[in-house]
Amino acid sequence: MMTIAGRRLRVADWKGPDWHDTPDAPPPLVLFTGLGMNLEMIEPVVRALPERRVISFDAPGIGKSPDAFLPYTIPGLALTTGLLLDRLEVERIDLAGFSWGGALAQQFAFQNRARVRKLVLAATSAGAAMLPGNPTIMTELMDPFQFTSARPLRKTLAMLYGGGAHDPVSLNAATPPTPWGWTCQLGAYAAWTSLPFLPLLDLPTLVMTDDDDQIVPSANGEMLHTLLPDSRLVRFSGGGHLFMLTRRSEFVTALREFLDS
Repeated sequence: MMTIAGRRLRVADWKGPDWHDTPDAPPPLVLFTGLGMNLEMIEPVVRALPERRVISFDAPGIGKSPDAFLPYTIPGLALTTGLLLDRLEVERIDLAGFSWGGALAQQFAFQNRARVRKLVLAATSAGAAMLPGNPTIMTELMDPFQFTSARPLRKTLAMLYGGGAHDPVSLNAATPPTPWGWTCQLGAYAAWTSLPFLPLLDLPTLVMTDDDDQIVPSANGEMLHTLLPDSRLVRFSGGGHLFMLTRRSEFVTALREFLDS
């Protein structure tokens, strides 16, 4: 647990078995997780990157991070992330964001352009300007009970996975967020959009979508790809919203090829 600018966050700093702190080592990869996702849920992705140092954290009220005292904003949390990296003495990074974390990744890259070497956006959108997903599932997202109690959480996550997992996925890794943590995440996202600054993000960017994403339809990724000046688009099929877990091998292959290119 670390205290950054008065905010307590559970921080993970994984150093893969094949990673070495040498001058020619790749920059650390910072991963921003999705709505309500705790650190344990992304560990399978981290384990598939043994050559990398990976940094992430539980958002306030998510996983083991305590609730924020007041509602926060996406730009505010991006500022907190910058201070966290200062504390860890990390200057240059590669950056990836899943779903809600993709919004934070876009904002961080905008506020810290010189710090980000490459940007990866998966199953995400431009925020409040997003093209909405399946109405039934979107309604479920608005109900905190579906995510803040263990049994409804696993049921809802299973629905989000979509077309089935090619790679093993354990829903037991999911920890229910607090109602306030969930509400703050939703509120921060609803009040934010990247549309005005997307054309200014002139850094190499990989956008990834899935055609069975019921939360963030692939058209959102296509819009990001169109507006970002230096982006490429990778489409997955049948993996659902959390294809970075259900299609983990394919996801990690695309991620590694982009970061190493």
